[in-house]
Amino acid sequence: MPNFEPLLHNPHLQTIAGNFWKRPDAGAQFPIERRLVPTEPGVKVLVESQRPAGSALGEIVMVHGLEGSGKAGYMRSLATAALRAGFAAHRFHMRTCGGTGHLCNTLYHAGLTSDLLAFLRELGAPAFLVGFSLGGNVVLKLAGELGDSALGKATLGKSVLLRGVCAISTPIDLAACARRIGERDNLIYERRFASRMAARLLATGRYSRRDLAGLSSVFQIDDRITAPSFGFGSALNYYKTQSAARYLDAIRVPALLIQAKDDTFIPFGVFESQAVKSNPNIELVATEYGGHLGFIGRLPHRFWVDAAIMEWILARSGAKAAAGPG
Repeated sequence: MPNFEPLLHNPHLQTIAGNFWKRPDAGAQFPIERRLVPTEPGVKVLVESQRPAGSALGEIVMVHGLEGSGKAGYMRSLATAALRAGFAAHRFHMRTCGGTGHLCNTLYHAGLTSDLLAFLRELGAPAFLVGFSLGGNVVLKLAGELGDSALGKATLGKSVLLRGVCAISTPIDLAACARRIGERDNLIYERRFASRMAARLLATGRYSRRDLAGLSSVFQIDDRITAPSFGFGSALNYYKTQSAARYLDAIRVPALLIQAKDDTFIPFGVFESQAVKSNPNIELVATEYGGHLGFIGRLPHRFWVDAAIMEWILARSGAKAAAGPG
């Protein structure tokens, strides 16, 4: 795995640069197939798939972060890196995201794994999962929930679902991260998240501005809207039951966690738990710098996370990367 040589050492600049820096996009070279996947009665989620020329070396399913979509820069650039290496790339949208609010009878939450599992079963081939931020919590939790069954059992005719999982800048302890994002230095980010969450809730047509009155933080929205809508009661109970940290010890497939120690959303202490240290399937790559989903590096690894993920996946796929530009 290449060393991360940060272009920027300020975590806020890294976070902002990661969001706005122009990314490679292979949409013209590899056409995007957009389809709506029914996952349960009353729910359809959007998946954007691209396939390389010839036979794919494997399948990579990417899951976006809070209020994100397949248009996020980190999703587009990793899809490009995956396709150029010879893998199929699938950008999975959590329910109500990507303009599908009218196609889902419930919201999404940080621990909702059933939609992703339904898509994996439909895919019909073992996949590498890559989750960014909140999506990282989803993929790690799903891997833990599946446990040994992720590997399949040939004697019972069950197929392998997962080849490995990667989680980038992941809030594995939701309560600790909700507290951290509510601190003064994250005020601009939290307002942006809360505004986008409110806009999506309004777009579903099931909430009014009166329902959202006075909700200005992620915690407040989770406490009044997200948690009750799924039967969790309160935000604290939602965070307690749905944090990936509770499921890490049950992961039985290779798992890569990439985390910057200076991430202003996620206190690094949550990665010093026994579950992370004791599970031999988990590899933690901790960088001193990188911010939240930043990791903008010096050339030749401007988008260092893409290179790190693809090198890790190739090493576990038993395949050599296809020749390609970039």
